[in-house]
Amino acid sequence: MAQRGWITKEQRRKTGPVWVYHWYVLKPETGKRVEHTRVIGAVADFRSDKDAWREIDRRHLKPQLVDQKLVAAGRLTFGDLAASYRENGMTKLAVTTQYTVQHYIDDYLLPRWGKSLALEIEPLAIEQWLASIARSNPTKDKIRRIMSVIYTRAQKYGLVPRSESSNPVRWVEQSAKSSYKPIVVDPATAAKIFALLSGMEQTLVILVAATGIRISEAMGLKWEDIDYHSKQINLRRVWVRDTVVERMKTDDSAAPVPLTDLLADCLRNWQRETVHARPTDWIFASTRTKGRQPRSSSVLTSDHLRPAAIAAGVKLRKGQRFGFHNFRHGLASWLVNQGTDVKTVQGLLRHANVSTTLGLYAHQVNASMMAAQDSIMRAIQSGSQTVQ
Repeated sequence: MAQRGWITKEQRRKTGPVWVYHWYVLKPETGKRVEHTRVIGAVADFRSDKDAWREIDRRHLKPQLVDQKLVAAGRLTFGDLAASYRENGMTKLAVTTQYTVQHYIDDYLLPRWGKSLALEIEPLAIEQWLASIARSNPTKDKIRRIMSVIYTRAQKYGLVPRSESSNPVRWVEQSAKSSYKPIVVDPATAAKIFALLSGMEQTLVILVAATGIRISEAMGLKWEDIDYHSKQINLRRVWVRDTVVERMKTDDSAAPVPLTDLLADCLRNWQRETVHARPTDWIFASTRTKGRQPRSSSVLTSDHLRPAAIAAGVKLRKGQRFGFHNFRHGLASWLVNQGTDVKTVQGLLRHANVSTTLGLYAHQVNASMMAAQDSIMRAIQSGSQTVQ
C-alpha cells in the first residue's frame, strides 16, 4: 500500500477519549485527495498508539491508494481486497446490514484469510473451513456470499483479474438450509406476557406485537413520530448499537404504520407516566442517560422479555433464541391464518416482496387449508359409509 495514514486522540461526549484513524482517498470524480476517518476504539481499551495500530492492522483498515506493483504481481492479500470493499462497497448497504457484514468480515473472514494472497486461496480450502465453523448453515452461507462479493468488487476495481478463476468462492458449495424454527407467539400467549410486564416494558412489547415493527425501529421512535390525529406511526430513524441512524433500511421500511385507538391509548398512558414526554424525547428513553438515549434492547430482552415469556409458559431450550422479533413472526402467522389478504400482511410488515412474508413469517398451516382438508376427509368418510 502506498500510505499508512495516521491516528489521533479525540474527545467524544458520549464515550470519552477515542482513537481515530485518518487516511487519504482519491475521489474518482475529481482526482483530488479527501481525508477519511474511522473510530478505532476507546483509549481505555487501547492504552498506547501501538495498541491502536495493532487493532488497525487486525481489522485491515488500510488506505485505498493501492500499490499497482502488488496488483500487477498478484500479491494483494485477501485483507487488501476486504479493505477495498469496506471503502467502496459497504457504504452502499443499509446501515443495519453494514454492522452484520462488518461482524462477519472482522470475526470470521479476516482472522482466517486476511494475510493469505487473494489469488492463491483454493475453493476446497474455503469449503473445508466453512464446514469447520460451529455455526448454522444460513450463517455459513452468508459468510460465503460476503467473501464472494469481496472478490467481485475487487475485480470491478481492477485489484484482481476479471476472470472466473480469480474468484475461488464461485466453486464453493455451502447449504443455506436451516433447521431453526422460530417460536411463534400466539395472541393468548402474548397476552400472558403483557400481564407480567408493566410501564415502559409492557408498552414496548405491546407496540412490537401489534405492529410488527423491528426493535431497532421501535427504539428509534420519538413522541413526535406518533400522529394521533392521522392515526399512524411515522418511522424516521432506527437505533442500532448505541447509534441513531436517520435512514430506514429500505423505502418500504419507511412506510407509516397504522395506529389503532387501542394502541394509541396504550401509548398515551405511557406518555402520561414517563418524565420524558416532550415531542423530541425518545419514547423508550433510558433513565441511566437521563433521556439522552433510548434503552438497550438487548438488556430489555434478557432482563424483562425472556423471563416474562418463560413465566407465561413459552418453552425455551437451553440456548434457544427468543426476543422481540418473535412477535413479528407471530403477527404474520396469526394474520395469514385468520384469512387476512397476504398483500395486507406484506404492507403491515413493510416487506419489499410478498415471498418474504409467506416464506419467512407465515409458519403455521393456514386455517383455510385445514378447513379444505377437513371437507375432503368428511367427503371421503361419507363415501366410505355409503359403500358399506
